[in-house]
Amino acid sequence: MNSLINNPQEIAQIRNDFPILQTKMNGKPFIYLDSAASTQKPKVVIDAITDLYTNYYSNIHRSVYHYSQLSTERYENAREIIRKFINANRFEEIIFTSGATESLNLIAYSYARFNLQEGDEIIITEMEHHANIVPWQQLAKEKNLILKYIPINERGELVWEEYAKLLSPRTKIVSLVHISNSLGTINPVKEIFAKAKKVGVVTCLDASQSIQHTQIDVQDLDCDFLAFSGHKLYGPTGIGVLYGKFDLLDKMVPFKTGGDMIKSVTLEKTIFADLPERFEAGTQNIEGAIGLAAAVIYFQSLGIDRILEYENHLLNYATEKIMEIPEVKIIGTAEKKASIISFILEDIHPHDIGTILDKQGIAIRTGQHCTQPVMKCFGIPATARASLAFYNTEEDINVLIKGLKTVIQTFNV
Repeated sequence: MNSLINNPQEIAQIRNDFPILQTKMNGKPFIYLDSAASTQKPKVVIDAITDLYTNYYSNIHRSVYHYSQLSTERYENAREIIRKFINANRFEEIIFTSGATESLNLIAYSYARFNLQEGDEIIITEMEHHANIVPWQQLAKEKNLILKYIPINERGELVWEEYAKLLSPRTKIVSLVHISNSLGTINPVKEIFAKAKKVGVVTCLDASQSIQHTQIDVQDLDCDFLAFSGHKLYGPTGIGVLYGKFDLLDKMVPFKTGGDMIKSVTLEKTIFADLPERFEAGTQNIEGAIGLAAAVIYFQSLGIDRILEYENHLLNYATEKIMEIPEVKIIGTAEKKASIISFILEDIHPHDIGTILDKQGIAIRTGQHCTQPVMKCFGIPATARASLAFYNTEEDINVLIKGLKTVIQTFNV
């Protein structure tokens, strides 16, 4: 495949795959720079969901009629597509959830609650999304566990030497983000996990930002658990994935119970279903799984290596252009970054930046990005964040730069 860099014709074709990119916001061409929050959806994903609802929708796992069987087949085929995508060993290791938040809570409450004792330690980092902080804090409070944090330096990188000091014989879990949603930092998770494995620690990866920005191979990473959300991978909202090694998942009990996760129920007792149904209580998100499978197939068809090369090109281009504006300060300057740029403008609140850019058709994210500890580390209340995907262009960045200069001029009047 040819490179996407300096290939405007193919980029234009890709952009045409995303209907919303052809719209206008506030009368201006829509410039979407908020893919770290949620990616836009290609037509193949929209069509897959429409096809389900139009042509064969039915509940799954419960009936013998044709449409139910077809819906079940497509749902379970989606599981196999995800298994291959992240190179899991077995289809039972892929659990569909509502998103990374539920996946991380499932690990905390179905694994850690039953396997950790008072005084045991959990290590996370200062750059975590709240979804990988709050469940561990709550569990630590409930069971008198010790929660430790790997610190970050002024560039937004983990301090490796401090991690080594935090590991102890009482460490039971290391759980961290692969790519920071507020800093763009790419963490050396393979090395972090390898060090943890040497002392028998269970490892957990929040891949919410990395699943769409790098090649994920759970066997190569040797992580015990991994979580991600479909809506950040060009798929639907409300679907997510928990990967777990079979031997761990098979010993866990569900923290959600109800229909379709049982083998038998009597008035005296319940026997839970085998994996993966054990952790998918109730009516599953059928359209979410089918839509996510369509998104993965589309994503892979573009060539992951080409996507990464192009997004890195956009990151470098945007970083250079933003740094040419003296009033702008970038927050998060790690040597290894994904296509996420957080920044501040002195004496201008990020919400004001976002509001003015909105009037120009530009969508960025402003606020704390569910990473309040990161903001505290840098001594700031919030940032503006531009996050890029393969459907963005250099022209999108040029429009952003023009918009930022308008913001500065507006507040200098």
